[in-house]
Amino acid sequence: MADITVRRMTGDDADRVLAIYQAGLDGGNASFETVAPTWAAFDAGKLAEHRFVAVDPDDRVLGWVAVSPTSARAVYAGVVEHSVYIDPAAQGRGVGRLLLDAVIASTEAAGIWTIQSGVFPENTASLALHQRAGFRIIGTRERVGRHHGRWRDVILLERRSPAIT
Repeated sequence: MADITVRRMTGDDADRVLAIYQAGLDGGNASFETVAPTWAAFDAGKLAEHRFVAVDPDDRVLGWVAVSPTSARAVYAGVVEHSVYIDPAAQGRGVGRLLLDAVIASTEAAGIWTIQSGVFPENTASLALHQRAGFRIIGTRERVGRHHGRWRDVILLERRSPAIT
């Protein structure tokens, strides 16, 4: 992991970010989505101050993390939903943990008290990663949506900041 660093995501990262996103979607256990959005749609839906990429020494993007607001209501201003995607060739190298640590630090510094996510039960690597980073399972949404012609469950995860009371 010493050769991997995390930095803020920029528009220059768009092609790699979207390619990694699409690779995750193609794997079938990342999201109900099947096609990565355009950069304009991605950019509009993610909070700019909480977007990071992990890069190798050549500044090649290995993975990314970003958050979206969960609601426009003021009472939920401290709750975000995150996504984290890792290039299949970089999985198992600690990239996901570095990215989660970065987004946890940035959201806590901004006063955000809850990060949440939904993960397919079959995505055991993601579930383990999140639990190691302090997320807890809060429930299962059973048969919440159809994906490639079959009903899928989603495990709901959250991390409540101990720094914000």
